[in-house]
Amino acid sequence: MPPRRLAPTRTAVLLIAALAGLAAAPPQAEPPPKPVATKGGQKITLTPVAFADLAGWKADDLKPALAAFKVSCRGIRVDASRFIDHPYGTPTEWRGVCGLAVATKPADARAFFETNFEAFAVSASRKDEGLVTGYYEPELEGSRHWSMLYSAPTYGVPPDLVMVDPVAFADILNGRRMAGKVVDGKLVPYETRAEIETAAYAARIKPLVYLRSPVDSFFTQIQGSGRVHLTDGTWIRLAYAAQNGHPYSAIGSALIQRGEIEASKMSMTAIRDWMRVNPDKAEALMDLNASYVFFVEQKLDDLDLGPNGAEGVPLTPDTSMAIDPGIYPYGLPIFVTADIAKAHGAGEEPMARLRIAQDTGGAIRGVVRGDLFFGWGREAELRAGATKGAARFYVLKPKAA
Repeated sequence: MPPRRLAPTRTAVLLIAALAGLAAAPPQAEPPPKPVATKGGQKITLTPVAFADLAGWKADDLKPALAAFKVSCRGIRVDASRFIDHPYGTPTEWRGVCGLAVATKPADARAFFETNFEAFAVSASRKDEGLVTGYYEPELEGSRHWSMLYSAPTYGVPPDLVMVDPVAFADILNGRRMAGKVVDGKLVPYETRAEIETAAYAARIKPLVYLRSPVDSFFTQIQGSGRVHLTDGTWIRLAYAAQNGHPYSAIGSALIQRGEIEASKMSMTAIRDWMRVNPDKAEALMDLNASYVFFVEQKLDDLDLGPNGAEGVPLTPDTSMAIDPGIYPYGLPIFVTADIAKAHGAGEEPMARLRIAQDTGGAIRGVVRGDLFFGWGREAELRAGATKGAARFYVLKPKAA
């Protein structure tokens, strides 16, 4: 007699139906990443992305980035507190990955980054595209003494300048930089650019050096440093030391508003050309920017060494980048895809390169906003001056232990 089939119970029927429904249900999509807050309070979204899916990653030579990262790691290994309250990993993780970087050979740069980091696409307010510009270190001719040839004074930190530390006054200044001078026991605003560029100021404050023109002095301040070839044959570096406390204003915007230069053609080179054609109007244009930068003189024995950025480490051409320090901590690797100037500043070309956040600037504010360091010399000037393109950022975070 064949075995008798047992009729399924009602419970069994329900269980079979439930299992069938589960099997047929489509896989649940992962919830989209939620915005996280940076130390500066900016909300950003970090979306994981595989290195294999990063356009241009495989073609990038990562050896310069590894070398620059090692330089940043000198400070991170001693004090990694810069990463506290940031969403890019813990101080312990950064000290650990820096320890590994020191022992990594240049030939193993790709394996180092791909093994020890994860990449995340950066966006804010549903926008993942931003802007990159370029900067460089000018090479200038200068003299210790005034003459008709060298007539533009460049100043060190004046003795009457008072800088207010935003950290010490965090609750009052909300992170804003402040400077001024004390008059009759009160802190008052310091002189503007127009007031500093007068003979009366030069009679009161001794310049560090004299450059060939006020235009050279102006753009050296915009770049934040400059290397000067003195008349005695020696080289010195003018390194950023302080600022007069007045907000930075982009004079290029004024030229666009006046119809002097089309917005699509605006660049540092275009501004220089306009000043050369309109020397009688150049001084008034520069004075629209009340900000003035003071320098400290440094020896320049190694002409292959870049200037120190805001992180306090030498900048590497085509690798270092200025960022908003309220959003990104110094030393953070950021893979950047952008349109930048071609050689000699003629036209644009796509770039995909791992950069190290090692500097900042008064106009560098925002989530996807960077300033690419091109180095020094005429070629760096042409490329930096013509670079202004759309960009995307991908930050690298250490893999969690």
